[in-house]
Amino acid sequence: QVQLVESGGGLVQAGGSLRLSCAVSGRTFSSYAMGWFRQAPGKEREFVAAISWSGYSTSYADSVKGRFNTSRDKAKNRVYLQMNSLKTEDTAVYYCAADLRRSATPRSGYDYWGQGTQVTVSS
Repeated sequence: QVQLVESGGGLVQAGGSLRLSCAVSGRTFSSYAMGWFRQAPGKEREFVAAISWSGYSTSYADSVKGRFNTSRDKAKNRVYLQMNSLKTEDTAVYYCAADLRRSATPRSGYDYWGQGTQVTVSS
């Protein structure tokens, strides 16, 4: 089992920045990819970003490319999502997810999920 806990969400004005953090615990000895997803009210959950086990490969949704950056600190078992130039349409609950079967940057099919953290961007 893997436990994921997100933090760092909050209220920010458009154009501002936030940094989300995801703490990973439990079965962490395997190579695993990490992903970020979000779900806005009335919408389906969507892929935001992913990072490989090595940390050298990343993947982003077109809507956040150039504004968001994901990174990981394997020594601390943490993954981060730096969000810059935030827009009102970025408002959503953000989730981190772990895929213990793959080490690249998958955009779906994750095994474990955190509880989510709310990000609200005001105009």
